[in-house]
Amino acid sequence: MAARSEIDSQNIPAHVAVIMDGNGRWAKQKGGLRIFGHQSAITAVRDTVEAAAELGVKYLTLYAFSTENWSRPAHEVMALMQLLVHTIRQETPTLLKNSIKLQSIGEITSLPASCQRELAEAKELTRNGNQMTLVLALSYSGRWDLTQAARKLSEEVAAGRVKPEQVNEQTVAGFLATAGMPDPELLIRTSGEQRISNFLLWQLAYTELYITDLLWPDFRRDHFYDAIQAYQRRERRFGKTSEQLTVS
Repeated sequence: MAARSEIDSQNIPAHVAVIMDGNGRWAKQKGGLRIFGHQSAITAVRDTVEAAAELGVKYLTLYAFSTENWSRPAHEVMALMQLLVHTIRQETPTLLKNSIKLQSIGEITSLPASCQRELAEAKELTRNGNQMTLVLALSYSGRWDLTQAARKLSEEVAAGRVKPEQVNEQTVAGFLATAGMPDPELLIRTSGEQRISNFLLWQLAYTELYITDLLWPDFRRDHFYDAIQAYQRRERRFGKTSEQLTVS
């Protein structure tokens, strides 16, 4: 595994997104209930957040609960919501200590009132954090994001505040849930699944993908370093040739 000393500090992605997959399978391997896997994943989250902040990542977005996750058994969803409240309350002092700002994207109003309260309070308490922004994607999906952006944009056009000919990529991006944030340069997915699962569909257009077979509860800061080092070995061409990059 990569060591922190092997990381090029001049080539750190500004925004890293993570699909935290494999909690249920990890719990099954251990002979426990699925919620046991979710509980055990908190250490992986803590390690990843700390490692990202220490390396100088400016935005870290964690896919914590997708729109599709609402279709899971009711008892699991309820347990996840309770765990979310507990974790936010427990980790807020650490975020404050490390000057990490908490944000969220998704249909937050669909969360239980207790989750909304804890989330709002933590966001308010950490609003001045300037080392890194931790973004929790909650009740989020990429298609939802594009749909709500299209709805807001169409309302602006209908009201005459935006002309149809003014609509371009930058205009659309300004109505997404991630408006004001750079697109992720690196996406980490655990559990070996090779798909993006309706996550940040617009924003991942040119993102480097790093997929590991590790199940999320086993993911640690050294594994995060591995992902960063793999990112640093890649040539990001954005449609250009290698020769064009060399000349520029």
